[in-house]
Amino acid sequence: MYRFLLTRQWLLLALLVLVLIPTMTELGFWQLHRHEHRVAQNSLVSRNLKAAPVPVASLTSPGHTVPRSDYWRTVTATGTYDTAHEVVVRRRTSTEDRVGVHVLTPFDLKGGGTILVNRGWVPAAASQSAYPDVPPPPKGEVAVTGRLKADETTSSSGIKDISDLPDRQVMLINSAQEAKRLSRPVLGGYIEQISPEPSGGSPELIEAPDDGSIGPHMAYAVQWWLFAAAVPVGFVILARREKLDRVLAAAKAAEEPSASEPEQPEPATA
Repeated sequence: MYRFLLTRQWLLLALLVLVLIPTMTELGFWQLHRHEHRVAQNSLVSRNLKAAPVPVASLTSPGHTVPRSDYWRTVTATGTYDTAHEVVVRRRTSTEDRVGVHVLTPFDLKGGGTILVNRGWVPAAASQSAYPDVPPPPKGEVAVTGRLKADETTSSSGIKDISDLPDRQVMLINSAQEAKRLSRPVLGGYIEQISPEPSGGSPELIEAPDDGSIGPHMAYAVQWWLFAAAVPVGFVILARREKLDRVLAAAKAAEEPSASEPEQPEPATA
């Protein structure tokens, strides 16, 4: 009854089923891992944002790589902005998804050392080679509060670094690169400024990361697993339907008189 499963068409379909089941199962686990990563990320963000502020020098130092456990920790720093060596970071978006730049200003700490401070977003200049209009930071000694972030790299940020940029423009926020440009030690990572808030609202401060949304990854995982379960069920349904169609076709063919069979003469009437 099921000999048709050995035909080329059905063998190819069976092969496709055998490929789809593990593929869809693996895609489900991939989405599950993304869900777990997002949950862990949100937990880390929430915990670090709620932690009490600490001096930035207690968490980082020149050449230090900020570990993931310290991402978004609230830190404080007291010192003066070095606007003479300020740069802008290209291709950054505002809270309204407008493309512009981030303002990156070296901050000389009162007790010695330098930390980079991302003061926020401003619109880019009309020409890519021109330096944008950047409002100055407060003069003199300032107390800064912000979120500690790790240095950006091409692999971590997905941004391609460009070496031949106009003066005072960079693609990445990287303390090692800025230390080389400034010719002095710079603490690893940087501060994403929260306060003081700029007068006039510019630069636009960067919003805190979202620590609530977990995204649709778990729903996608369940969908992939349902698809994986539905594939063999669908194959069985198709096979049973094919068998039924063949049985009905055979029965219909048996009921029809053969074309070569001679017609029987009608009986004579009295």
